[in-house]
Amino acid sequence: MMGGHHAASGAAAWVAVASTAPFALGWYPVDPLGIVSGALLTAGAALLPDIDHRSGTIAHALPPVTTVLARLVEHFSGGHRRGTHSVLGVLAFTALAAALGRITADVPVLGSVAVGAGILSVLLMGFALKALKIAGGPVRSWVLALSLSLFVAVYAPENNVWLPLAVGLGVAAHIVGDLLTHQGVMLLWPFRIKRPRALQRVPGINRIWRSSGCVSLPLIGRAGSWREWMLMVPVTLYAVYGTVHALLGGVRIWLAA
Repeated sequence: MMGGHHAASGAAAWVAVASTAPFALGWYPVDPLGIVSGALLTAGAALLPDIDHRSGTIAHALPPVTTVLARLVEHFSGGHRRGTHSVLGVLAFTALAAALGRITADVPVLGSVAVGAGILSVLLMGFALKALKIAGGPVRSWVLALSLSLFVAVYAPENNVWLPLAVGLGVAAHIVGDLLTHQGVMLLWPFRIKRPRALQRVPGINRIWRSSGCVSLPLIGRAGSWREWMLMVPVTLYAVYGTVHALLGGVRIWLAA
């Protein structure tokens, strides 16, 4: 699936879970600013699994930091669409977000600052900006990512509480998106479960259970196909709808204050 569509699917997942607007689930309701900032952070988290590809777009989101990270993750995760695109990957990224959220530092005047969550927020903002083609060169990417993360930290400090949820949702949305392509994902990595010989002659089994151990439900075919666009246009519109609804709600609260 294309990077921009991954980001949109993450934002849509956050809107569905956190918004109380019509057509949303509202399982984890947050205030309007939390919906907007969470949509951006979850959009970035929906690109996290592709940090396993040193030549990918995300590896160049915030150089040189993301470039080095991509090389390390690619090495330890077994390559592209392996460890980071698995159930273990979802758990690992979510646990990492929770652990980083516990790292704080006492800063004069500001008091206790969530340093770990701030660092992760910068990375996720950088990923989202890159995928949505908002960022330009390295300097602009860093300035925008740092500025947005600082704004979220100041005006939506409760994001440290729900950041692991946003990361888990985003990563899961990414894996589901790639599961729908013909390449599929290795859901049970590091275990490589091969097809039993008895199933090798079943019609269509090669498209669902590949010899590499990847599982696929190729409803959208190749990345960027017309089927992907048919699926992701309404998903993107839903994400925009939820974000705009939250923005308008926030403006109404501000005017009433």
